[in-house]
Formats: sequence, structure tokens, C-alpha cells
Amino acid sequence: MSSRTVIRGGLVITASDELHAAVLVEDGRIAALAASGTPAAEAWTAERTIDATGKYVIPGGVDAHTHMELPFGGTFASDSFETGTRAAAWGGTTTIVDFAVQSVGHSLREGLDAWNAKADGKCAIDYAFHMIVSDVNQDTLKEMDLLVEEGVTSFKQFMAYPGVFYSDDGQILRAMQRSAENGGLIMMHAENGIAIDVLVEQALARGETDPRYHGEVRKALLEAEATHRAIKLAQVAGAPLYVVHVSAQQAVAELARARDEGLNVFGETCPQYLFLSTDNLAEPDFEGAKYVCSTPLRPKEHQAALWRGLRTNDLQVVSTDHCPFCFVGQKELGRGDFSKIPNGLPGVENRMDLLHQAVVDGHITRRRWIEIACATPARMFGLYPKKGTIAPGADADVVIYDPHAEQVMSAETHHMNVDYSAYEGRRTTGRVETVLSRGELVINEREFTGRAGHGVYTPRSTCQYLN
Repeated sequence: MSSRTVIRGGLVITASDELHAAVLVEDGRIAALAASGTPAAEAWTAERTIDATGKYVIPGGVDAHTHMELPFGGTFASDSFETGTRAAAWGGTTTIVDFAVQSVGHSLREGLDAWNAKADGKCAIDYAFHMIVSDVNQDTLKEMDLLVEEGVTSFKQFMAYPGVFYSDDGQILRAMQRSAENGGLIMMHAENGIAIDVLVEQALARGETDPRYHGEVRKALLEAEATHRAIKLAQVAGAPLYVVHVSAQQAVAELARARDEGLNVFGETCPQYLFLSTDNLAEPDFEGAKYVCSTPLRPKEHQAALWRGLRTNDLQVVSTDHCPFCFVGQKELGRGDFSKIPNGLPGVENRMDLLHQAVVDGHITRRRWIEIACATPARMFGLYPKKGTIAPGADADVVIYDPHAEQVMSAETHHMNVDYSAYEGRRTTGRVETVLSRGELVINEREFTGRAGHGVYTPRSTCQYLN
């Protein structure tokens, strides 16, 4: 049985175009667009008509960096796949790419199976996986080939967290060489974790235990050094590289230099680095613990370089690195020792709104908003044009967005399963009104109408930006 929806009266915004158009949705896909007021648009009939007059009609967001239920520091991220994807939908995101974790001594397959089991039947929106590679050996390298064939086409490695996720330069080089052959994309957490651990030990010995020291020991220079090293290793391997959660202006400079040389090097930043700073980490009474994440928040002067990088395309993607831990009982594990504070912030619900605020503030254009939040992450991770655009044949992941509605971000009103908001009290202009996921209403005029299990696992092709 066919189901049809027509969205009329809105301004359709994609990464490349803005047009006043009607959108016809049929059987979960975009069937057609037609300029508003034309005979073609007026002739469409459907069971459901959505009036988007005065609103934007945009593709559902693609958040390519989330950590639902991630084990970290003796606890787990507080959002499950059910609560986290529901919150994502409330924020206008209709696809997440989460990270399955290989534990040391175990296979990639075991990690992937475990994460598939966590997510299966739980998600309100569509999802895919990257693979965290913690243990590079001959078996792992062979498994990487198999995963690429199956649609898990990106692999994350860590230059940080010795003893947990850390890979040394030799392991990184081997994985990069493999990805150069199999078409996979290496994603890098670029911080010099060996050096950081020395600085952590020295800070604690001096009695510097407050959350703000988390930012002071994880120095911008050590992010820049690791970014430079990752780029050179990728160059030796002849492999592409995607650097996650770039926070420091010196790291942006390394990416820009590599891209000027024509290398396949890409960079992602996150809303927390664009809107928050070390001022938050320094909040009194241990409140700064709410803002502990890695890479850490930087002094405000780094923000200009990040915005410029997004405008010049030296940074291509804004993801959230959504990894929430409650202040009570989780962040508090680090009272008296900042190194024991679980690393991560909530944000999957806030990204689209914060980036729209950036449009209002003049940092980026409307089309660039859609590009960095929807289209580019979909292309980067092999989901385009199924995801990330409004075009015939694409999945009908569509958001009706009210650009004039005002809201105040708060833990009292958000839907993430965490007891604080990183953006508490922040006033923003623009709000999600209605969300369709593959043609089904998930949010209908600010009411959740979705369900756990609607979201389906989505295999990915390889990165669509590679020469």
C-alpha cells in the first residue's frame, strides 16, 4: 500500500540550493520537488499535507560521531540507543553513526556484534557504525577488509588514552596501509597521550586536581603535534585521514597545510569547541566537570580559527561526539582527581539548533549549515545521496524548521538522558517543529510520535571525497 505526504509552502534548503518548493514523499522516499505555485506542485494529492509556510524544509541531520552506551572510566555513557536516538530526533538529526568498540584481546567482529545487539530494535532513527580499532594485529587487519565489504567503512584509532584505546605509530601505520588498500577511512583522535599522561601525573603531584586542569594538561600543542604526526603517517601509507573533534587553532593550521598540499585529509569539529571554552571548565564548585571532554575545551580565542576553518572548508563536518555522563554519580567520580572524570558531553539534541544560531550570528550561511551538518557527513561516510539531501530518490528524512522560534536550552526541557545541559540558559533562535524519518512522522509539531525500532541499520559505501 502506497503512502504519500506533500510538504507545501516552505523554503527547501540543501547544501547547494534554496528554493520555495513543494516536496512529494512516497513510500519513504523523496519522489519529486516542484516550485511552489506551479501546476505540478498544485496537482499533487496525498493522505497527509504538511504546511511549511514561513518555515525551512531541510534534510535530516547526519551526526557522524556519537557514543551511546560507551563504557568509559568504570561507567557507561548515560544515553542508550533508545534515549539517545529519540533525543537526536528532537534535535532534527535523523541518522547517527556510532562507534562499535574492539576491546584489546578481542576481534573486531566481537565488538561489532556487541554494538549491533545494543542498537537492534532500539533506535528511533537510522544508524550506522564506525569501528574503534584498539588492538592492531594480523587478524585485525584481515577483519578490516571484511568490514569494509559489509558497509563498516571507517576505523577510529587513538593516539590518546594509553592502556585503553591507544595505538602506537607502528600500529597506526599498519592500519593506514590496510585502509589505503581496502578503501576504508582512518579516523584519528589526535592527542599525544603519552606526553599528556606525564603532565597529568605532574599536575596531580602538585595538588592541581580541579576540572580546569584537564584542559591545562591536554595542551593545544600536543593536539597539533599529534595531528601533524597522523598526517605524515597517512602520507607515508598513501591513505586518507579524518581527524575527529578538532579543537585547537594549531591543529586547524596543520590540516589546512596538508589540504593545501593536496592530501586527502579531513577535519571535524564539534559545537562545544565553537560555543564553549576553558571558562566553563573553570566554573567553581566542581561544576567545571560537566565540561570535561577530550580533546578539551580551549580558550575562547581558538573559536575564530574553527569558524574560519568551517568557512574555508579546512574543516568539513560538525559532529557532536555525544557522550553524556550525569553530573551526579558519574562526573563526580573525579572529585579530587580530574583525571578520573569521565570524558564526554551531551549534545546530540543541540547541534542543528546551535549551528542555525551560527547562521543567525553570521558565522556561516544557511547552505553551509546544511552542508556541514547533513550533506558532507553523509558523503564523508558513504551515505549520500540516500541521506543528507532532499532530492528524488533520497530517503524522506526531512525536518520542518521554524527559523524564528526562540528557545532557551535547558536540562529541564531536553530529551537526552543526562542531568545537565552543557548549554544551560543559552538563548537560540530556530527550532525543530516536525521530523520525518523515511517518510514516517517522528516529531509532529513538537510532539514525539516515533518509536523504538523504527530506525534501521544502514550499511555504508566508502568515503565519497577520495580522489
